[in-house]
Amino acid sequence: MKSAFRSAICATLTFSLRSLNPTPTAPLSFSPRYVACFAGKPSPFTSMAIGESGSVAPPSPTVHTLEKQFEEFRHQLDDSGSLRERIRSVALEIESATRLMQSSLLLIHQSRPIPEVLEKAKGQIVVLRELFSKLAEIIRECPGQYYRYHGDWRTETQTVVSLLAFMHWLETESLLLHAEAEEKLGHVSGYVLISRFCSDAGICFMSNDLPRYVVNQVTAGDYDCPGKVLKFLTDLHSAFRMLNLRNDFLRKKFDGMKYDLRKVEEVHYDVKIRGLATNGKSKGEQGD
Repeated sequence: MKSAFRSAICATLTFSLRSLNPTPTAPLSFSPRYVACFAGKPSPFTSMAIGESGSVAPPSPTVHTLEKQFEEFRHQLDDSGSLRERIRSVALEIESATRLMQSSLLLIHQSRPIPEVLEKAKGQIVVLRELFSKLAEIIRECPGQYYRYHGDWRTETQTVVSLLAFMHWLETESLLLHAEAEEKLGHVSGYVLISRFCSDAGICFMSNDLPRYVVNQVTAGDYDCPGKVLKFLTDLHSAFRMLNLRNDFLRKKFDGMKYDLRKVEEVHYDVKIRGLATNGKSKGEQGD
């Protein structure tokens, strides 16, 4: 009986092992299509069509079209980057020249004679004219794309117009017009290097120097200066109010002009109350 029981147990164990692993010695095999897919990493623009036989189909005709198109894009980006670097190089030279001009104009706040200060500052206008001419030569290489690269020299142009407008006011006590600014920097026919936007923004920047100039002139004994500056800023502020300015860069600079106007008004009223102006009135008021 014991031998029969042992035979039954062995038969049960053998059947269980075969049900868990019916073919334990069978080797693993993969389909040819999976072997071909993992054989190598395809390129970005290569599409592999794997058939039942494992053969690789030739690339689609659209692959060559895409490669050609993106190759043209790459050349265009390289050319644009090279052109932008040349423009920025000239813009840096313009910025350097404006810093020298600005340092010369700072002497006006030390009660230096106006002709002496302007003579030194005007020496940089020749340099700026050459740089803007050089910039025009670069812009000629990309016709019809002025506003694409305009931002690379816009800030420097606004600073230049601001300094030229301040110098023009010191000489004539009048506003520098857009055409006059282009003439000073050498107008290039067919190329607008000084846009209307840059001209208007430069005029707004110029008003920031007038309150300090008025205070220093009064300190030096020129009590008629506040009236002249007040009349000029009042007319300029009224002219800007004719424009339908929205919430953009120019509107913010225009809003700053009213604070400059208020500072000049305060100095003018102090001088007027104390009776320091000529005959109790400034020349600016006499012109009204």
